[in-house]
Order: sequence, then structure tokens, then C-alpha cells
Amino acid sequence: MQPYELFIGLRYTRAKRRNHFISFISLISMLGIGLGVMALIVVLSVMNGFQKEIRARILGVTPHLQIMSEGGQLGDWQRVVDIVAAQPEVRAAAPYVNGQGMVSLGENVQGVMVRGILPEAEQKLTALGDKMKRGALGDLRAGEFNVVLGVDLARSLGAHLGDSVLLITPQGQITPAGMLPRLKQFHVVGIFEIGMAPYDNSLALIHLQDAQKLYRMGDSVSGISGSLHNLDLAPQVAYELDGKLPRDTYATDWTRQNANYFSVVAMEKKMMFIILSLIVLVAAFNIVSTLVMAVTDKQADIAILRTLGASPKSIMQIFMVQGMLIGLIGMGLGVLGGIVLALNIGTIVPFIEHLFGVQFLSKEFYYISELPSDLQKADVLVVAGMSFFISLIATLYPSWRASKVQPAEALRYE
Repeated sequence: MQPYELFIGLRYTRAKRRNHFISFISLISMLGIGLGVMALIVVLSVMNGFQKEIRARILGVTPHLQIMSEGGQLGDWQRVVDIVAAQPEVRAAAPYVNGQGMVSLGENVQGVMVRGILPEAEQKLTALGDKMKRGALGDLRAGEFNVVLGVDLARSLGAHLGDSVLLITPQGQITPAGMLPRLKQFHVVGIFEIGMAPYDNSLALIHLQDAQKLYRMGDSVSGISGSLHNLDLAPQVAYELDGKLPRDTYATDWTRQNANYFSVVAMEKKMMFIILSLIVLVAAFNIVSTLVMAVTDKQADIAILRTLGASPKSIMQIFMVQGMLIGLIGMGLGVLGGIVLALNIGTIVPFIEHLFGVQFLSKEFYYISELPSDLQKADVLVVAGMSFFISLIATLYPSWRASKVQPAEALRYE
């Protein structure tokens, strides 16, 4: 592109027009592109924030790796722990016991998932130790039959620290009166809060040895939990472990165990990107109409330039510069506004809630009560590149039409 084409294109963009409607449409195009880009950046940042928050809460109670037996019980678990711990990426590994049961206190009864753990090892595997509202995981000691309950589970039972609850397991015992469920009294020594209903409503933690006795597992366990230095490598480590583990034993990772959560968030992010891209597309149509009207308004100028030796290609580039400048200004405003809004959404949303007396994410209905935001450079670049590409495409037809103006026809009535 020659300097004069760029100069004339920039001159046309900032020059006062006889037709003020064209200037108004240009302004609307800029603002439309800016609004679309800003909305895309903010929404993608919020979706990233939700994904990050959900992942953090899930991994607060779920280990990165789990090794289980196809039979449901793992006998030679010490050997499996050694195999898992030998992996370079594995930070810690420990056995666990999973079981189902019912917890009752007075007239309140609640179904629960019981998990037997080694408290000292659990501190390295998950963030449960940091989620304790009352008591500590270390209070789970072998042989004392203590239990730690989720906050919503404790609330529904009316349980507090020091209370005794009755744990009922489906593994029954045969008596002269028939099959009866097994009953065991546990002392509440702690209450945790993960922030996700599936765990806070129905998870009860007891010591590993107490769980083995309760479910009559002997020295067997349900599986092995493992934590990694880099949790994103969990699928790769699980695949490598599958080739080293004993027969009838397999490894799974947190991405497969919680695939539904993350696939839904990823799909929503893609759909929101497509839907909000329509705002930029509509603004691009305004660029088309702006340039078409500008070509009609500047036909005499185009004819004079052609008679002075300007080629059709040069005329086309002049109007492309004009359209792309509209797109670039709109994109720049949108990127700036989107970044500022995404970085300060944690302050802006509470201010709006306080101003209008509303709450967008009530704690009673949503796992996450605050609007999270995670601004990522890749998203900003993709949105900016997409808006620039759409703006460039929008300039092609009007610019091509300008290059086809015949000087004699344009100057006939001048």
C-alpha cells in the first residue's frame, strides 16, 4: 500500500461529511464492535473464573488420581502404594475406604457416603484440612470411632461437636430374628465446608482402620488416592500407571471422574462466544452500510483520483483503510473496556447489588455466591483477532464497488 492511499483513507475517516448520517453510522459501528468485544472478553473471563472455582472446589475433596480394583476391594494395597509413589509426578499416595450408610441423630436420619482416610496423609492429598470450620482432621484417631461431617449434613442432623451419631451400614449381620443392619456409634469431632452440595450434604469422614472394621474389609481397602505436583498431567500419569499396576487394577484421574462438570462449562463457553460474536457481526454490517454510503458520497472524488492516475486497486485500498480504522478503534475500545471490567468485576458486581438491593448469585441456590473472573491473554487475543478479521471482511465489498466507479459516469452531473 502506497503512503498516499493510507493518507487519503485516514483523511476520509476524520473529515467532516456533507451527509452527517454517514458519520453517525460510523460512530454506531465503532461502539457496536467495542460493545461486542467488551462483552466477549468479560463473559469469557467469567466462564474461566467459574471453571477455575469449580475445579478448585472439586479438587478440595477429590484426589488427582485414584487406583481401584475391579472387584471393589484392593488386598495388596501396600505394593500398589509403592508403585504409585515411585512415579516422578506423584507427590503423595495413601489408601482409602469408601462405603454407604445412614447417619441418625434423634429423629433425624440422612443417607451418607462414608470415606475412611488416614488424616496425616489426607493433608497432602486434598485441601480438606483447610476446609474445616470446626475441629481438625487430626482428631480422627484409630479405634476412637470419631467422625467429621459436611456442614449441610451436620445442619440437617442438628449435630454439633461432641455429639454422638449412629452410623448404620447396609452390611447386615445374621441374628435369630433375621438379617439386621450393623449399627455403630460415632463421636462428631469436626465439621468441614467445601462449598459444593454433593460433598457438604452427604460426606462423612472416619479413620481408615475404623472404616475397615465397620465394613468388615480386614486389611483390604477400596483404593489408593494420589496427588500430583502438576494436576494437568493426571491423564498422562494414569495412562502410564495402567501399564505397571497388577491385574484387575486400574487407574483413573480427576478429569474423567468429573468430566460432566467441565464439559458443560466448556460447552457453555463456546456457545456464549458464538452468540456474543453476533454483536460484532451486526456492527460489521454497519461498516458495510457506512462504506457503501461513503462511496456514493465520494464518487466525484473517486473520479478525480482515477483521472489523476490512481488505479482501481488504490481506490479499493483507500476505502479499506477507512473501514479497518473504524474496526480498529472499536476493537481497541472494546479490549480496553473488557480488560478493565474483567479485572474489577469482583468490585463492580457487589456495588451494583448494593445499589439496586439485589443478589445475582444467592447462597441458597448456587454453589458459588460471588461472580469469579479469570482474564486470560489467549482469550483477549482471539477476540481481538476475530473482530479485526470480521471488520476486514466487511470492507471488501464496498471497497470493490468503489474501485468499479467509472470517472465519466461519476462526473457527468457534477
